Amino acid sequence: MGPVADTGWPARARGAACCAALLFAVLIALDAGTRGLTGPRTLLWAALAVVLLAILLPPHVTAGDGWLASRGLLRRRRVLTGRLVAVHWGGAFAQRLVLRDAAGNRLELDLQVLAANPALWHRLDTALRHSRTHGTLRIGSADLEQLTRALDAVTAHAVLRVSGLAGFRGGPRPRRRRG
Repeated sequence: MGPVADTGWPARARGAACCAALLFAVLIALDAGTRGLTGPRTLLWAALAVVLLAILLPPHVTAGDGWLASRGLLRRRRVLTGRLVAVHWGGAFAQRLVLRDAAGNRLELDLQVLAANPALWHRLDTALRHSRTHGTLRIGSADLEQLTRALDAVTAHAVLRVSGLAGFRGGPRPRRRRG
C-alpha cells in the first residue's frame, strides 16, 4: 500500500494563505490610503503576512508502511511506527497525540486530523497494535485504549451520518392521531 495523507490539509492550507494575503492587502490599502506607503513599509507588511502564514499553516500529515510524518513550514518530523515506545494523549485546549519511537524521534499530532482521516488512523492504529504486541510500546497503553475508543466512536458516528442513520433510534414509531 502506498502512503496516505491528510485529505483536509489543502483546504486548511489555502485558508491560512488567504488569511495572510488578506492581512497583507488590508495593510497595504490602509497605508496607501494614508499616503504612507513606502518600500520598507511594504516589506514590513509582507513579513508580517509571512509570520501569520507560519502561525496558521497546519502541518501536513502523511503515513506509510512503518512511518508517520508531519511536515510544517519550517521542520519535518517523522517517527517509525513499528518501533514506537511511548504514546501520550492530552492537551488542555487542543487534543494532541505525542508519539516517540525507539530512535528518539518525537511527533505531535492534532487528533482532529486523525478523526477526519480514517485511513491515517487505520495506519497508526495498526502500527500501535504491532508495537504493543512486540513489546516496544512501554508507555501509554491506557492512553492508547482511551484514544482508540474515542476515535472509533467518532468514526462510527461519521459512518452513520453519511449513511443517513445518525438520527435513527430504532424501534417502532408511535402513530399520530388524526383528529
